[in-house]
Amino acid sequence: MSNDKLPSRKDNFAEWYNQLVIKAELADYAPVRGCMVVRPYGWALWENIKEALDLRFKDSGHVNAAFPLFIPMSFMEKEKEHVQGFSPELAVVTHGGGQKLEEPLIVRPTSETVIGHMYSKWINSYRDLPVLINQWGSVVRWEMRTKLFLRTTEFYWQEGHTAHATHEEAQEETLRMLDVYEDFAITEAAVPVLKGRKSDSEKFAGALRSYTIEAMMGDKKALQSGTSHNLGQNFAQAFDIMYLDKNNERQYCWTTSWGLSTRFIGAIIMTHGDDQGLILPPRLAPYQVVIVPIYRNDEEKSVVSPVVDQIKRQLKDASIRVKVDDREEVTPGFKFNDWEMRGVPLRIEVGPKDVSKNSVAFARRDMPGKTGKSFVSQENLIVRVNSSLEEIQKTLLKKATSFRDQNIYEMTQSDNLNEVSLESWAFGWWCGREECETNIKSETKATNRCIPLNQSGQRGECFFCGKPATEKSYFARAY
Repeated sequence: MSNDKLPSRKDNFAEWYNQLVIKAELADYAPVRGCMVVRPYGWALWENIKEALDLRFKDSGHVNAAFPLFIPMSFMEKEKEHVQGFSPELAVVTHGGGQKLEEPLIVRPTSETVIGHMYSKWINSYRDLPVLINQWGSVVRWEMRTKLFLRTTEFYWQEGHTAHATHEEAQEETLRMLDVYEDFAITEAAVPVLKGRKSDSEKFAGALRSYTIEAMMGDKKALQSGTSHNLGQNFAQAFDIMYLDKNNERQYCWTTSWGLSTRFIGAIIMTHGDDQGLILPPRLAPYQVVIVPIYRNDEEKSVVSPVVDQIKRQLKDASIRVKVDDREEVTPGFKFNDWEMRGVPLRIEVGPKDVSKNSVAFARRDMPGKTGKSFVSQENLIVRVNSSLEEIQKTLLKKATSFRDQNIYEMTQSDNLNEVSLESWAFGWWCGREECETNIKSETKATNRCIPLNQSGQRGECFFCGKPATEKSYFARAY
């Protein structure tokens, strides 16, 4: 770990992000262009994200399974919109075992096709429905422009795939999982996402409707952070996913899919980070507390170490994720900077004077410098630690929500979207026409992020083209 100073977010946000991912040892560049190696610290963060989501999935009746990495090329060609949407990103295997394959195989970019094939075998009757399955794994999409976590050729994610008897049940499932993503983002990651419907041109290839959670990053760009899709009967018809209803008639199922990936790690970095490095929300941080022993010689070490060990045991017994930094080749100051870079929410410092006073020093990562430092008694330490972690979690969400709300601009026809989108998100009446959306993108580089689900029911004029509009939408430059 280097203590070299990061570029400031204000001067070069992109380079700040690139260097931070490397310096904080979250990930590194793989030998294959566009791929990444997720390092142990980054993987621990992903595991905590997985656990928080997996609990929510299982609580809502979903079960986990695993499907193949390779998909026959013919499967991708069965759903026309799907193949058109993904064809530029496909990685194709033509040889295996030293021989040319009879049929090329696709390294999965997503699993709707192979899962649709399996569902057609498993589903026979209305009694088999609903099917609620989730898969954890990785997918490959051949990206031309890549950025660690945000857009890589291979990335890790979960993808849920469900089958239902009616459109209403499928739509309910689609919105339920959107709500799950929203709750996870806000409650666990302290990322105040906005949820809504994607425009027709932005929806998932082959979907009837797509929904999204969108997050504002520290540079005011938008990041699509999770999606949920009502696939209608498109994949059911392509793969003959049918069931016998109560009237003994054959019906096509209605299917959904939904996913959240390691891109969300990028959302956490860019929502909360500062010029010193990461600031991780306590509920997801690999280490919630780091203990730094401070001593100058063996005599002081013999006084400090037993207290550090005792505090560590107390924290572990209370299920608090803790790390003791007992490195002797670097100074306490180096350690402070190191763990600030890594974003550990709470640092506890223990020196000889603290031991004599039966106290410790607390340093909150969300409040750098002296403002975040306090001295607390070792009595009831677990209560104090838990209280501090909860306060940090709340403060991060409050700060990010305030930043988001201050940087959303209510548009009128007299406003210049090109200027607005450089400094904030635009929100206003939009006509819903693809032509207008295309013109907005080409002229301003802003894209339609989402159309909020709760609309006023009123009417207005499109802020860009002036035509009649029945819905408001968010537009922003995005990753």
